[in-house]
Amino acid sequence: MAKNILFFCAHNDDSVIGAGGAIANYAKEGYKIDVVTFSYGELSHPHLKREVIIKERVKESKKSDEILGSSSIYFGLSEGKFIEHKEKTKEKIKKMIMEKMPEKIFSHSPEDPHPDHRAVFMLVTEVFDSLDENFKNKCSVYSFPVWNLFNLYRRSNPQLIVNINRTFKDKIRAIKAHKSQRMTIIALIFTIFFRAMFSGMKNNMKYAEVFSKER
Repeated sequence: MAKNILFFCAHNDDSVIGAGGAIANYAKEGYKIDVVTFSYGELSHPHLKREVIIKERVKESKKSDEILGSSSIYFGLSEGKFIEHKEKTKEKIKKMIMEKMPEKIFSHSPEDPHPDHRAVFMLVTEVFDSLDENFKNKCSVYSFPVWNLFNLYRRSNPQLIVNINRTFKDKIRAIKAHKSQRMTIIALIFTIFFRAMFSGMKNNMKYAEVFSKER
């Protein structure tokens, strides 16, 4: 029976920035990794036609998936409007969870300053809380930071620490595959390196990713 892990994120580069090393690690361990992206991120390039940026971002996801060993699924929701059709969105999330029956679910930190990131976390956890207790006892929900340096206010939560010494280079390659997001990557590259090195140093590793257990 396949071992499954689900990542829920707002944009196609979020999971790579926040958890690319862990994705590659779990893939090497034989897990089936599905990254569910809520939007195509078309607002990042308002000067381009929607179909152009969609095509580009899907192409980037496929390249990133090849590097990390994951698969991408898009909901195709409009940015900034994840809550607008809340019940339909939650139905999509529930269907995905029930189809994949994952051992672990990862999503954005509720501390992330980006409103779409917080919306994804809220929707995912609301769906998870509504599920059967037998399933919830077999699955854990973790959060990862993107625009927040660390999950500062969640340090009392149990933590999942993933050694990414062997996959950090893969993470950086996968981040670079998202060429349309060059400005975002430039803005975050120091944070990405600092977070991996600092988390590694705290846990006697070269590089690490740390996730807060939310459920």
